[in-house]
Amino acid sequence: MLWNRVSADAVACCRILWQAGFEAYPVGGCVRDLLLGRVPGDWDVTTSARPEQVMSLFEHTIATGVRHGTVTVILEKEHIEVTTFRGESGYSDGRHPDEVCFDATLEEDLSRRDFTINAMALDRDGGIVDLFGGQTDLKAKVIRCVGDPVRRFVEDGLRMFRAVRFGAQLGFALNGETEQAIRICAGDTVHIAAERVRVELEKTICSNRPEDAMDFFSLGVMFRWASGSPESLRRLRQVPDQPLFRWAALCACLLEGACIPSVDEFLRRLKLDGATIRACKAGWELCREGVPNDDMGWRKALASCGKDGCRAAAAMCGGDALTKLETVLEHDPCVRVEQLALSGGDLVAMGARGSQIGVVQRHLLEHVLAVPGDNRAEVLAVKAEEFLAR
Repeated sequence: MLWNRVSADAVACCRILWQAGFEAYPVGGCVRDLLLGRVPGDWDVTTSARPEQVMSLFEHTIATGVRHGTVTVILEKEHIEVTTFRGESGYSDGRHPDEVCFDATLEEDLSRRDFTINAMALDRDGGIVDLFGGQTDLKAKVIRCVGDPVRRFVEDGLRMFRAVRFGAQLGFALNGETEQAIRICAGDTVHIAAERVRVELEKTICSNRPEDAMDFFSLGVMFRWASGSPESLRRLRQVPDQPLFRWAALCACLLEGACIPSVDEFLRRLKLDGATIRACKAGWELCREGVPNDDMGWRKALASCGKDGCRAAAAMCGGDALTKLETVLEHDPCVRVEQLALSGGDLVAMGARGSQIGVVQRHLLEHVLAVPGDNRAEVLAVKAEEFLAR
């Protein structure tokens, strides 16, 4: 029985609502994951109780989105998102409903959801309330909109990005009507915040099928950030599924396909964090110069570009660059003045003064980059004395 796999807090939440005379059902992605044999990452409950009634039943709550019927219930180990059955109308901003009513039925609530695989609920007896063929689509491994796909995307343009992301994460394909509707509605994504697009794109490129991110470009929904479509995104699968590696590899594919003018402009407009932008920018510059082919070259690159910049470069250039870099990093090489076995204080004790200290440190670092085994205080002291004696 599926209820045996529902978290204790989600069960407790539903029971409290049932005991108060309300309907309550785990709904959406958690039900989909249960049917797929996956462990849900979070739990959503839909209920006939209105937000103020939900808040009165639980000791600890957060009014997350009361206007849209959502209250976060805080239980022993989890936060459960509890949302009142609702109907929606009017989407003038192409993202959020203008009006929400709380006199809807479960059927009406499920009918407003994005995809059939996310429009199922678990009833008290362990049965699945599946009014739109979600279980059939799970078996067929397809992403299909609830009802008219064009209407769903006009209501909320972010659903186009979510469709591609779910396909990549689950290993599903877009059904024909859904794909065609995305092509038709691609121009309606102008109201979507770049931050929301970045989240969907990152989840896609960090999935087990990162090459599916090609759909973002080939279907036209990325027109605000890139022109055209890259030839291939297969390179993304060849690097670790961590954001830095995948963003770097994506940028390389887009640059090679002349889809974006520069790394930093593309990432900045998608509101990525500064550290990732700097690393990818430095990585592309190193990649264009030619990544090192030996350990000493990588140590020097680490000194000038930093660890993340070098990792970005290796991901961008492909081949065995990343393997060679990681081999160098395993030895934790000294690539910064701060890592030298001889400190600035030691140099002062040896007679170095003012700007001379930095000059000596840079000289010592250059030597250690070439001969890493010499990063020992006694060896560096001799090198420093020789340099100061010149």
